[in-house]
Amino acid sequence: MSSELYIGLMTGTSVDGIDAALVRIDDNRVTLLGSHSEPIPDPVRADILALCQPGNGEIDLCGSVSQTLGCLYANACHALLLTCGIAASAIRAIGCHGQTVRHRPGTQGFSLQLVCADTLAVKTGIPVVHNFRNKDMVLGGQGAPLVPPFHRQQFGRSGERLAVINIGGMANASLLEGRTLLGGFDTGPGNVLMDDWIARQGLGPFDRNGDWAASGRVDPGLLSTLLSDPYFSLPPPKSTGREHFNAQWLTSRLPAQTRPADIQATLAELTARSIADALAAFRPDALLICGGGAHNDYVLQRLHALTDVAVNTTEKAGLHPDWVEAAAFAWLAWARWNEKPGNAPVVTGASREAILGQVTLP
Repeated sequence: MSSELYIGLMTGTSVDGIDAALVRIDDNRVTLLGSHSEPIPDPVRADILALCQPGNGEIDLCGSVSQTLGCLYANACHALLLTCGIAASAIRAIGCHGQTVRHRPGTQGFSLQLVCADTLAVKTGIPVVHNFRNKDMVLGGQGAPLVPPFHRQQFGRSGERLAVINIGGMANASLLEGRTLLGGFDTGPGNVLMDDWIARQGLGPFDRNGDWAASGRVDPGLLSTLLSDPYFSLPPPKSTGREHFNAQWLTSRLPAQTRPADIQATLAELTARSIADALAAFRPDALLICGGGAHNDYVLQRLHALTDVAVNTTEKAGLHPDWVEAAAFAWLAWARWNEKPGNAPVVTGASREAILGQVTLP
């Protein structure tokens, strides 16, 4: 199959910006050619976070935010192409995840990602592949996580038993035995609770390197309370989001008197412990970490201590951790364009493989 250029766009549950990746795809392998990060303006971020919980005026706000995101995604594409010196006409398609505001797996489940694909397609002049999750859900799947098939293609190596862990707002794991995908699922909160807690203390939008968490002490009682949530003991397939793990979830479980830094340390331990516990039966030889959490040195140290295996970022395997998810949705656009299945029933629980995504032309 000939080489093709795609753009992947990703905004995750952290709602911290738009990641845009320009990739070349040859023989099912992705090479990153360029990247760009586009900030989400604070008022838009506030609207997105408001939409993550039920409220009044949702339909009007969804429409407005969807249009706005279409424009922001287009701006990110233009900046990326300008930086790379590539014409829009050279791009086969854009794979746009959109911004998740509701994810409801289960009977008659659905997943809603906001983006006006028509706006994005018209403003860039490039076909857009979007709405990746719902076909899998109609087939009885979770619609998430969708990145494990890409992880298999990009990181699977003969003779290696590997867990690829994406630590975004939520965390998910892909379980690889060589080039075979054995499973994958959301392990629970990744950065979302830590980011929320440090922001509430007025100390910034995230805990750089995990330094604040490292300054605190884990509260065993609070950790036990948090880990007692039924989600952690659910068997796969399973997926989750801000609908479940959010500020209200945390606040309702906080003790009356605990130092803020100790709460942060406990939240970091929750992320690491929930990942390590989820991997215990798989017993990987090594972990590869991607997503924003790849920069949290403290969480990575705790993962190494809890699993007793090598913990590296995906940069060691040839793809920078900041751009793995955006590259994955470029790959999913490639799969849709070439009529290849994009889901993995062993991960999502869908009844069969399926071609994912809808195409919107300029």
